[in-house]
Amino acid sequence: MGFLKSLLIRLGSTALAFWLATLIIPGITLRTDAIGEAVVTLLLVSVIFGVVNAVLQPIIKTVGCGLYLLTLGLIAVVVNGLLFLLTGFIAGQLDLPFQVDGFWPAAVLGALLVGVVTWLLGLVLDRD
Repeated sequence: MGFLKSLLIRLGSTALAFWLATLIIPGITLRTDAIGEAVVTLLLVSVIFGVVNAVLQPIIKTVGCGLYLLTLGLIAVVVNGLLFLLTGFIAGQLDLPFQVDGFWPAAVLGALLVGVVTWLLGLVLDRD
């Protein structure tokens, strides 16, 4: 039961982080006025983001290991921005009302905001 609880906390905190990103960062939009549709959309986008990160991030880190070392890890900002942009693209292909308007500043700042908010919420909420 602890795994399911942890998974739901992560999903909820990521959805909350995506919602904050739509409010704060220009270029990231949630094109719906219905609260129920917005919640479902944010949860689905959170799942997409989690799957994209779980599948592609290890591959990218392995293949681009030298670039990570050369840039002292700063290339991770670019990679996370691209993965955020890919999440917006996949959401658009699934006809979800979530849109990321471009790499800079929307995707990069969105990835940074979602990362920081989920980290902070994980510190606060993920207590056993």
